[in-house]
Amino acid sequence: MKIALVSEGTYPYAMGGVSVWCDQLVRGLADYSWDIVALTVGDGEREAWPRPDNLGKVVSVPLWADNRSARLRRPGPGFHASYQTFLRCLVTPMDTRPEQAAAFRAEFLHALRGLYEYAAGGGDLGGAILSNDGLGMVMEVWHSIRSDEGTGGAGLSLADAVQAAWLIEHMLRPLSAPPVEADVVHCSMNGLSMLVGMTAKWRYGTPVLLSEHGIYLRERYIAYLDEDAPHAVKVLVLSFFRCLAGAGYLIADALAPHSSYNRRWQLRNGGSATRMWTMYNGVAPESFPSAEAEPDRPTIVFMGRIDPLKDLHTLIRAFAIVNEKLPESRLRIFGGTPAVNAGYRDSCAELIVELGLAEAAFLEGRVDNPVEAYHSGSVVALTSISEGFPYTVVEAMACGRTVVCTDVGGVSEAVGDAGIVVPPRDVAAIAEGCLRLLEDDDLRHDLAAKARSRVLDRFTLAQSIQAYRDLYEHITDPQLTAAAEQPALPAAPTAVVPRATGRARVEAPATGRVRVEAPATGRARVEAPAIAESVR
Repeated sequence: MKIALVSEGTYPYAMGGVSVWCDQLVRGLADYSWDIVALTVGDGEREAWPRPDNLGKVVSVPLWADNRSARLRRPGPGFHASYQTFLRCLVTPMDTRPEQAAAFRAEFLHALRGLYEYAAGGGDLGGAILSNDGLGMVMEVWHSIRSDEGTGGAGLSLADAVQAAWLIEHMLRPLSAPPVEADVVHCSMNGLSMLVGMTAKWRYGTPVLLSEHGIYLRERYIAYLDEDAPHAVKVLVLSFFRCLAGAGYLIADALAPHSSYNRRWQLRNGGSATRMWTMYNGVAPESFPSAEAEPDRPTIVFMGRIDPLKDLHTLIRAFAIVNEKLPESRLRIFGGTPAVNAGYRDSCAELIVELGLAEAAFLEGRVDNPVEAYHSGSVVALTSISEGFPYTVVEAMACGRTVVCTDVGGVSEAVGDAGIVVPPRDVAAIAEGCLRLLEDDDLRHDLAAKARSRVLDRFTLAQSIQAYRDLYEHITDPQLTAAAEQPALPAAPTAVVPRATGRARVEAPATGRVRVEAPATGRARVEAPAIAESVR
């Protein structure tokens, strides 16, 4: 079986939890062949991961490089109708009633397909969007819909339209890339990655699997809170992400949220329960051995990338409270800093100095072996404001370390009763949790043992890999998928073109196979021991 795995800003060009998961998946299913389609900033990015033997092509789709091929000429036939529908979806507030919302998502998906067909037929999609006609359409649609709300022409200037169109042109570039050929297209997240899955489905009829670690749409909202952009531009861009996320949930043959939290979000935004399997991340316990000793000083460790979503400012402020009561305590922050976050790292360093913690809190940088980082602490803390099902929590628990974490995403599902979970951005609660564990040796040791046991029971890499094998087999088996609910998709403008090569099936062990039963109601029930949560 050949899988095309789609990433955005991660594997194989960057480190981080999603990249770890991608590499685990490719290496763990060594009897499958893989291609990677990576959405990147530009053409010159260097691979950060050694290539597995079963990894074939790595295709880069640069989103933000200069598009000098865009000719800015008058759009050809087939562009105007689809782009007008596309823009109307962005400008019109979505009716949240289920039937109306479903129709809205289908309409947006239909518009995306029309834009893809325009590009596939030789049209210059980027040039059309940036042309005078394209800009005029943005202005016209905005004014025709938003004028009733009192915004009128003041709500969107020509400069705003140019900026929004420039962003949209870049983000829609996957629609103009050649569709990938594989047995399954597996998108590692929603959003722009799903455009790659859509084109393969429209061109070849390829089944699409959508995993979701964090909530892509929620993280776009967070990112734009402090974005210095005009209000109208924010409306158009965030509406684009909202519409795209709903279209992704609609077209995917299978949804694989990485926590029950993510599952609830997907259901609320149009995902179908009959095509949804919750898939928890897993670690190899032998790679994360339990620590045999603790550091001489009470030490709090953070392990992960330096990123505003990790809210390290809150962790540093909480540590100031801990250090005031336990002057011998230390905070060690391990993790690399993506180039775009250099300013955030500097702000963390400045906050450490400002709070008088220069002799107690340290930015350690990237560490080659995360086990060393986990073992160097008495407690591991994660103070994120957004997460999926974070590897760092499960890895720390596997290492026999007690965790203090914020209650975001699937964190509480990972920790259970084997650690302390507190509200995000609550400096006092984080400090109190850390102090409680640092001052109570028996509690800390009891929870550490419980944490490792919980990982061994629920979150091993072998379980995760087998669950994905089962799901790949399920969505490529016509007999199994026939009973499952299929989304109502717009009619294809052109016929689906079959692939030249046949599909190679890989048989999974009988005890791990997915078994689908189709009750009289027509709903599909999936039972698989390796899948963490079955949907009924």
